[in-house]
Amino acid sequence: MSGGEQKPKRYYVGVDVGTGSVRAALVDQSGVLLAFADHPIEKWEPQFNHHEQSSEDIWAACCVVTKKVVQGIDLNQIRGLGFDATCSLVVLDKQFHPLPVNHEGDSCRNVIMWLDHRAVSQVNRINETKHSVLQYVGGVMSVEMQAPKLLWLKENLRETCWDKAGHFFDLPDFLSWKATGVTARSLCSLVCKWTYSAEKGWDDSFWKMVGLEDFVADNYSKIGNQVLPPGASLGNGLTPEAARDLGLLPGIAVAASLIDAHAGGLGVIGADVRGHGLVCEGQPVTSRLAVICGTSSCHMGISKDPIFVPGVWGPYFSAMVPGFWLNEGGQSVTGKLIDHMVQGHAAFPELQAKATARCQSIYAYLNSHLDLIKKAQPVGFLTVDLHVWPDFHGNRSPLADLTLKGMVTGLTLSQDLDDLAILYLATVQAIALGTRFIIEAMEAAGHSISTLFLCGGLSKNPLFVQMHADITGMPVVLSQEVESVLVGAAILGACASGDFASVQEAMAKMSKVGKVVFPRQQDKKYYDKKYQVFLKLVEHQMEYLAIMNDD
Repeated sequence: MSGGEQKPKRYYVGVDVGTGSVRAALVDQSGVLLAFADHPIEKWEPQFNHHEQSSEDIWAACCVVTKKVVQGIDLNQIRGLGFDATCSLVVLDKQFHPLPVNHEGDSCRNVIMWLDHRAVSQVNRINETKHSVLQYVGGVMSVEMQAPKLLWLKENLRETCWDKAGHFFDLPDFLSWKATGVTARSLCSLVCKWTYSAEKGWDDSFWKMVGLEDFVADNYSKIGNQVLPPGASLGNGLTPEAARDLGLLPGIAVAASLIDAHAGGLGVIGADVRGHGLVCEGQPVTSRLAVICGTSSCHMGISKDPIFVPGVWGPYFSAMVPGFWLNEGGQSVTGKLIDHMVQGHAAFPELQAKATARCQSIYAYLNSHLDLIKKAQPVGFLTVDLHVWPDFHGNRSPLADLTLKGMVTGLTLSQDLDDLAILYLATVQAIALGTRFIIEAMEAAGHSISTLFLCGGLSKNPLFVQMHADITGMPVVLSQEVESVLVGAAILGACASGDFASVQEAMAKMSKVGKVVFPRQQDKKYYDKKYQVFLKLVEHQMEYLAIMNDD
């Protein structure tokens, strides 16, 4: 090749289905995001704790955003496509048509969302079995996993849904099927949410014990009997029909998918950290914890050997980074909790008006308002007598107790903007204190963590990031590309295309460090005290429960 000629650029498309929207990005081979689009998706809540979506609505949104990000690009240069999504449950009949997951019989609503808590009775019965597969989910299965939801469908919608069902997909696997016509499942989904073992496969005795022996009888064809590692190329790539829908060329490589949080982990955890003065530079990748913080927060730690952490999901082999065991801590609905606390306050209309007048988001306005009222002290010290326990939707990790409730102590009669700002700060701190609680559980079990790698919507909030650094005492690494989840999805497409030899190689080339936020060590004593109070809050909640339940 003559010196003037350049190799044609190679591009990958990442598609991320979140809780409220679908996002897509066009990413080049060095991990730079060149185009971005998002589109809202419908959500239904027909009754409390029942959350539903439509797989057809979700796919239509995937098509809208993908067409937008590839506009003006030579489609021959797009080498691969990767999907990630929330771990919601998609139900289709034997002809792949949607089936209703609701009492109304509305087959348009054929997705039970990840945050749906309808299957409480079912998960309690599953946990009472104490089956050995539960070891791999921290000892207790979450109501947000798929087995309890499947059992709920069998017990509650036998005729309209269960008996007609031909396929139960995790949402990321539904998307890769829709793109390729291949029903193979990703190891990530099945291992993390369905009790599949990367080494042993399905455990017949578990499904029989919990009353879902139907799956064993048909050799697991409805939930997946062909399993591929994330990033593996599926079938013959994009089908002509899907290519038309998405505005791409048929035959483009499509990757076995990831759950959205795991795509975020993939997008950040392998970054080259040289030159940033970080202790993890000289340490193995297992010293890094990826925290993916959006509607919920997920804490992804990897290890060479399996580590069993009570109340923390996993260890899952090769579920995120091939060859490594994954432990996944989590906090349910963290982003949603911040919104709930702020929007429910009497001063919220005033906040909205003032933020709009300044052309700021409400959270940027609140952050600047806190700086205004803190006077000479560090901003975090404003909550010296206001404390929050953040489990308004139960505790995912490390207590694995969905009956826990939120707590606030230190309220006054004040209803002004200062009061709202301080309540918002206390809520952000509570989420960071919850992260510290999870890290301590992981370290007690054998993990050794020195650095946090944050991504997701909340990582764009500087207060949220600084509080995580200060409260954990660890530096926080932010990616050069804030949309790390989309970079993770694009990394999958890059692997499927064959342009990289391995997921690890793609991670190292496509994820870059943007900013590093260090903890303010001079504030350590204050946050150690806040943490002591934090642990007392849950201790007291248990005591209150015991008093009220005492005969």
